[in-house]
Amino acid sequence: MLTFGTRLGPYEIESLLGSGGMGEVYQARDTRLGRTVAIKVLSPKLAEDPHFCERFEREARAISQLNHPHICTLYDVGHIGGPDAPSGAPGTYLVMELVEGETLAERLTRGPLPLDRALAYAVQLTDALDKAHRKGFVHRDLKPGNIMVTKAGIKVLDFGLAEQRVQAPAPGWADADTRTTPIGRPGTVFGTLQYLAPEQLEGRATDERTDIFACGAVIYEMATGRRAFAGDSHAQVVAAIHRRLPRSCRPRRPRSSTWSRRVLPKTRTTDGRTPVI
Repeated sequence: MLTFGTRLGPYEIESLLGSGGMGEVYQARDTRLGRTVAIKVLSPKLAEDPHFCERFEREARAISQLNHPHICTLYDVGHIGGPDAPSGAPGTYLVMELVEGETLAERLTRGPLPLDRALAYAVQLTDALDKAHRKGFVHRDLKPGNIMVTKAGIKVLDFGLAEQRVQAPAPGWADADTRTTPIGRPGTVFGTLQYLAPEQLEGRATDERTDIFACGAVIYEMATGRRAFAGDSHAQVVAAIHRRLPRSCRPRRPRSSTWSRRVLPKTRTTDGRTPVI
């Protein structure tokens, strides 16, 4: 763990923001520009694993190509060992926009969002995904924990599981080549169970529709305050995704607006590639 005042190139560590499976995220000050940033540092232990190095580099490539008001901005990439250190070396770090607020997951612990706000966030989320898809990226781990709620709206974070198309989609992408650059071993399941599309659960190829499925689950949760697919065990959650329709939001919100009455009850998961809204 880095301590207060530690320097990573021109960046001076101020505090620890959080930690996870990939490493730690710190608040830091860019001494050149005088701005506050977030620095994501890859754990030295994971830096010895080619799979995690690939994930880290994949996130950097994805974010660097996605300039969008509702996607976290990447400022810089560096290595604690200096500019000559190999990519993926212990101490590899990403310098990103510091997003102030709380995760959507934290917000949902207090209940569903007002419907007008849920609609606004849904528009922002789908617009951010459209940008990523048009650039050839599939997020593959869309969930409330990877979405920040700020005063200006939402920000999509963590493209560590993103896949990149061999060829970026053109208009009418549903009929385009959907091959992506694989990550990990064939058949390996990545992501968060409650938001995985059926093809992810089965270790099959993913594409934009995988994100649309997860996006539908997130929008449902924003409007209802409950998960679209739930269970007391992993097996029950998997069965719900494959076989069950999420409960209608009408009994929960009888005065819901026109958009929720028309959109949310039309939930479908019939073919494993249909979004849940």
